[in-house]
Amino acid sequence: MAGPTSTAERGARRQESSGPPPARAAARRRLRTIIVLACALVVLGGGVTWLLYGSPWLRAERVSVSGTDVLTPRQVREAADVPVGEPMVSLDTDTIAARVRRALPRVDRVDVTRSWPHGIRLEVTERKPVLLLAGTGRKAGTFTEVDDDGVRFATVPRAPKGVPLLALATSPRGSASASLRRFGEDRLVREAVRVAGDVPAAVARVTRTVKVRSFDAVSLELGDGRTVTWGSSEQGAAKGRALTALMKASPDARHFDVSVPTAPASSGS
Repeated sequence: MAGPTSTAERGARRQESSGPPPARAAARRRLRTIIVLACALVVLGGGVTWLLYGSPWLRAERVSVSGTDVLTPRQVREAADVPVGEPMVSLDTDTIAARVRRALPRVDRVDVTRSWPHGIRLEVTERKPVLLLAGTGRKAGTFTEVDDDGVRFATVPRAPKGVPLLALATSPRGSASASLRRFGEDRLVREAVRVAGDVPAAVARVTRTVKVRSFDAVSLELGDGRTVTWGSSEQGAAKGRALTALMKASPDARHFDVSVPTAPASSGS
């Protein structure tokens, strides 16, 4: 039979039952911590939102332009139409870039970046002409610039120095007409661009005209009256090497044929 409970034991039991269990107390402390943190995050989030969208401190005020050559910075800024005064964070940089490319076909690429706290930076890469199409009819006396992708991006009143003319022989009869019907003018222009890109640099500097009679009949007219039969745009690198070697071996020749690069030929003197 158990003896009477001692005074010390009864006091210890009363002390244990006077407060919540340790696990419950820890849970309440965690809950208070979570509530405090949540309130702090709400306040902080509201402050950040106001700073980005509502305050006058982070708004677009300046638009800088770099990389222009033919275009002017003013033309690019006008095409970009950046909404000055709007919050920096709300500006759609992709939309701004698309406006520039749409308004200025000369622009090949434009990178739009935010320069905090108030600036928008437009870095432009312009297309460079590799060939020129001479205007006809009402556009006679003008030149359409063609870049290295075959894109016709601008019409100018004067031919840029050092850029060859592209002559498309679009005869209504014969192979030229058949090639035009089969491949289309744009494809023939791209073929001419590929040839122009493979011509050795020393020859490219004196090339005046790239003539296209058909898909596989491209030729070059040089500034000193010499001519080069190139053929198609296939095996361009090999044809370039063959032409360089042929010109060194026959410096007085007036005509060079590298349409078959493994059997190049020269003639005239």
